[in-house]
Amino acid sequence: MKRLRWQLLIVFLALVAIGLLLVGQQPVVVQPLAPEPVTGGSYTEGLVGEFSRLNPVLAFYNAADRDINRLLYSSLVRFDDRGLPQPVLAESWGISRDGTVYNFSMRSDAIWHNGEPVTSADVIFTIDLLKNPALPIPEDLQAFWEEIEVIGLDENTIQFRLPEPFAPFLDYLTFGILPAHMLEGRTPEGLIVDPFNMNPVGSGPYQFEQLVVEGGQISGVALAAFDDYYEGRPFIDQIVFRYYPDPASALAAYREGEIQGISQISADILMETLEEPRLNFYTSRLPELSMILLNLDSAEKPFFQDASIRRALLTGLNRQWMVDHLLHSQATIADGPIFPNTWAYYEGISRIDYDRQAAIQMIREAGYTIPAEGGEVRANADGVFLSFTLIHPEGEPYTSLAQSIQRDWAALGADVVLQAIPYDQLINDYLETRNYEAALVELNLSQSPDPDPYPFWHQTQATGGQNYAMWDDRQASEYLEQARIVVDPAERTRLYRNFQVRFAGELPALPLFYPMYTYGVDSQVNGVRIGPLFDTPDRFATISDWYLFSERGSVEQAPTPTP
Repeated sequence: MKRLRWQLLIVFLALVAIGLLLVGQQPVVVQPLAPEPVTGGSYTEGLVGEFSRLNPVLAFYNAADRDINRLLYSSLVRFDDRGLPQPVLAESWGISRDGTVYNFSMRSDAIWHNGEPVTSADVIFTIDLLKNPALPIPEDLQAFWEEIEVIGLDENTIQFRLPEPFAPFLDYLTFGILPAHMLEGRTPEGLIVDPFNMNPVGSGPYQFEQLVVEGGQISGVALAAFDDYYEGRPFIDQIVFRYYPDPASALAAYREGEIQGISQISADILMETLEEPRLNFYTSRLPELSMILLNLDSAEKPFFQDASIRRALLTGLNRQWMVDHLLHSQATIADGPIFPNTWAYYEGISRIDYDRQAAIQMIREAGYTIPAEGGEVRANADGVFLSFTLIHPEGEPYTSLAQSIQRDWAALGADVVLQAIPYDQLINDYLETRNYEAALVELNLSQSPDPDPYPFWHQTQATGGQNYAMWDDRQASEYLEQARIVVDPAERTRLYRNFQVRFAGELPALPLFYPMYTYGVDSQVNGVRIGPLFDTPDRFATISDWYLFSERGSVEQAPTPTP
């Protein structure tokens, strides 16, 4: 027995020694790491538009200028893709309980591209310009800032005093800030033609490098990464923008290798661009809403005042067919006036699907039937025919959409006459005067991240305001009133949820689509990400993370033991 134990011990020790030897000889597994971005390179984008001035106070009406300004200048706050404010030059802020005082602390490490510090004096200087009626600034924005008292408490602290609570106030702080030390003393007329506008100094991630001039005309703008940018230097060394008159010209330039990105892929070039193997597409919702307004105050068309008729008209529209065949799938079905995937949107809102038979049944139950003497247009017992005029903007896709709407409603027994009108005239001569029956419109809410539906749906705006449908609903108006003055985000969310439920139940207007924005960038550009947009320059929200070059690393990793 003793000899057996010794033999077993020797065998055991030998096995242990062999095992240790084998473990020591196992190969090391090299696990590749994800690419690590490195600095370098140049990205060139084709902008649809033309150069005007690289000055954020003068760029409200030029989208191409705003695109470049987004990289040159900084603002106090920006809004993320859910519509929530994020600090930029503002490090933090506080709001008084009554919602009338906002205190902002600015970051102390922000500097201008010439090395001077960004201070509260620059913010005050820029706001003074926004108040100036001699500059090309929207009148409502000028009037807004006239009511706000702005106080510089010190170099990095600024206070705003409002005459009354206004919860969407942060929405107004996304303007690009100008350097007071370079522009003080300019007259409005002098500022418009100042050389600064062609050789600007900002505090954003990129600084002005040079204008690209060809044939005596400005054909582009070159920007260089700012080494001392407070949020970190961007990876791409240089961004070049080149101007083109239309998306088709930009696509041709891409095919010639002149540019790597196309700022706007419109419906007319979408199918062509899909054939480009190296062009990546980034699609996002635009801050726009296509809808049909109904004049709820029309004595001649009393059926518009019946919520069941309004619901039937929406139920009878094949909106998905319109999106697929007329809008080239560049839109999504709209459920209401607040954009989806934002903080204020209510996911539980009722959705109305296309159902022609259900729509016809609703109209019958509302008392509109085909007359006994025949015909195709329904009427009620009082002899009121389901007949009205739909005005719409001239040109495509509005004409095709209006014709599709006309066909869908004709199938319900409604007689719809179409009238094409230039867009400005449609607004000024028909909507503003409330001289219309039904109107196909597109609400553009660019540069307005806060939902604030008050201007379009509050009952006080039915006269002289933008409540063109003339919806007079006290309950909905109370929700909108309260949501404008409460500071608590949770309470605002609740109020807007209630408003959306009320809107979906009453349908004072018929929501159609949220148009989409498509952006094309060559596959050699990495790190590109865009979310829902509140203005097209928002596509550059993550520009500092874009890169052209990368290096791969590796790490030694022990193999997984085999049982």
